[in-house]
Amino acid sequence: MRCRDEIKIQQVYQKAIELIVNEGLNGFSMQKLAKAAGVSPATLYIYYKDKDDLITRLGIAEGKRMLETTVDGFDQEMPFAEGLRVQWRNRARFWLDNPMSVKCFEHLRHSPYRDKIFETIQQDFAEAMGHFVRKAVRNGELAPVPLEVYWSIAFAPLMNLVKYHLDGRSVGNKPFYLSDEILNQTLDLVLKALRP
Repeated sequence: MRCRDEIKIQQVYQKAIELIVNEGLNGFSMQKLAKAAGVSPATLYIYYKDKDDLITRLGIAEGKRMLETTVDGFDQEMPFAEGLRVQWRNRARFWLDNPMSVKCFEHLRHSPYRDKIFETIQQDFAEAMGHFVRKAVRNGELAPVPLEVYWSIAFAPLMNLVKYHLDGRSVGNKPFYLSDEILNQTLDLVLKALRP
């Protein structure tokens, strides 16, 4: 059995991300990936059982990387405003530094691979975030709202700002750059909206 070549695996993942973003999951094949990554198709089958195995493992690896970045410097015992600020900065950094990865992950979130990927990556993250949010509600720092409402208010504004930044344009085709000032101004409004 051949040893795993981590550099080759990262090269394959990078090319797989590019193919999924540029051609979608329907246009993705092991043959195209092998050609793009400069490896033989047989090499891919040394590391992966099949296309589904490769895509699932890619989604898990990218999801874990995203979640690890999100919790860098975060402590579930932090005051709510401080903890949300850390998450915003981390998420913004990841999304801005890894736009192809984020676009790929969006493809996977809306695919049959979603459940298998999320059941693998979310357990620890969901427990930490659940504790953080419940503590904030108990401490009167956060209004008790359904998870979907919380998520929409807490993170959708950040996602929109990052999208505008990556597009280089905002509403009305106006040039846009995400500055710390805009990020903080938006987060302050989000925190205000989430207070009881």
